[in-house]
Amino acid sequence: MAAVVKALNAKIRSNPVANYLCSTHFWGPASNFGIPIAAVLDTQKSPELISGQMTGALTIYAFTFMRYALAVTPRNYLLFGCHFVNAGAQLTQGYRYLDWHYWGGKEKAVQKAATAPVAAAAVAK
Repeated sequence: MAAVVKALNAKIRSNPVANYLCSTHFWGPASNFGIPIAAVLDTQKSPELISGQMTGALTIYAFTFMRYALAVTPRNYLLFGCHFVNAGAQLTQGYRYLDWHYWGGKEKAVQKAATAPVAAAAVAK
């Protein structure tokens, strides 16, 4: 049985594409893509749910590992892309957080909610 496994492994490793698809160089970033996908989906949620500390930590994490992906040999462009998307999503979330809590977004939302029924009643007449 060990000879069969060894032969199968040698067959896989002889093909460059199959060798890449069976490596941690591929599966690490592929499994890590859950973080940026979740971050992109979270940009559609209310900004009052955003944690400023977590967004800051994930932004630093994304930039750190973008640098790491280019520092390793061979360079891991898939990992770089994963963290590039994550950095963009986290920066978007950070902007939304600052806008909501510090730049008047909360007040604008309250004001908009207060004027919405008046506008709807005027249209109904």
